[in-house]
Amino acid sequence: MKYYLIAGEASGDLHASRLMAALKAEDPKAEFRFFGGDLMAAAGGTLVKHYKELAYMGFVPVLLHLRTIFANMRRCKADVTAWQPDVLILVDYPGFNLKIAQYVRAHTSIPVYCYISPKIWAWKEYRIKNIRRDVDELFSILPFETDFYEGKHHYPIHYVGNPTLDEVTDYQARHPKDMNGFCQRHSLQADRPVIALLAGSRKQEIKDNLPDMLRTVALFKDCQAVVAGAPGISPDYYRRFLQDTPAQIVFDQTYPLLQHATAALVTSGTATLETALFGVPQAVCYHTPIGKVIAFLKKHILKVKYISLVNLIADREVVKELVADRMTVDQMGKELEQLLHDTAYRENMLEGYAEVAKRLGEPGAPQRAARQMVRLLNDPTRHRPKAV
Repeated sequence: MKYYLIAGEASGDLHASRLMAALKAEDPKAEFRFFGGDLMAAAGGTLVKHYKELAYMGFVPVLLHLRTIFANMRRCKADVTAWQPDVLILVDYPGFNLKIAQYVRAHTSIPVYCYISPKIWAWKEYRIKNIRRDVDELFSILPFETDFYEGKHHYPIHYVGNPTLDEVTDYQARHPKDMNGFCQRHSLQADRPVIALLAGSRKQEIKDNLPDMLRTVALFKDCQAVVAGAPGISPDYYRRFLQDTPAQIVFDQTYPLLQHATAALVTSGTATLETALFGVPQAVCYHTPIGKVIAFLKKHILKVKYISLVNLIADREVVKELVADRMTVDQMGKELEQLLHDTAYRENMLEGYAEVAKRLGEPGAPQRAARQMVRLLNDPTRHRPKAV
């Protein structure tokens, strides 16, 4: 069968590449065409457009690149229609992907699958109308989404487990911890605690979060800060923040960094879950230029109590969230002090991590998703007729 996938950022590229490998195992004749990244290209198939040409975040960057965004959408719609895949698989990235789903639903009979749900439970819940209308099957990777979609909105979904659990478990099985080796490779001292700084995957996030993270770690003279460089962001961009600091930066080494870190400051996203699965005590830090306004919106507009996946999955505060006006050097410093030196505090957080891992279920999310996708695609009764 022919599979067309769309992933718009680094995490989507990773998850989609593993899904593609699983689909190949289920369907040896699988053909792939996609908007995605290097990992998907390595899995095989035709890369039509790289996600680096798609990812714009924030009101102003989106406005400045509207012409490019619309051109990418036109290219994608035309390419999907011309190739006529057996299924279109959308991997997160809702702003772009739901527009493509609407077009494909209206103009073709190609079934539309979502692998990784848009986070409409946090905000933009009205998008459930678009999903119900345009998405044939939704494959969820977060356990609490079942109650949201099926219980609240009566829209059936498939919970397949979480691919991040697979990715971390696989990495740990293949790479035993080696503190001396890690420190030698990155010019670090093995007898000093490593604090991992995961400041986001986009330039705006890095600009907003990294400077105060670095100021905070500078207060802890006995520690060494290591920044996880984001895929697609050049070393030159980081230099403006790292100059005149002793902090190191590593690229394509986020998992090794987390494996050897004592504590971490992490911008919200998949990275918070990865950090938890590696057993690294963390504080979730997310700065915005208009902190008090965002804090108000978080309290009155957002539909969820938490912003980190760790707390959302646990349904309680396992990690401290220092968001908007609460993300200050003083607050981060107090939290980091506890993470580093309060044994009971660390142990309590690690117990929370174990609870999160249990709720995610067993590894094997890409394989379960692929198995269900192939089964559904071979069942002609599952797909609705083309809208008119």
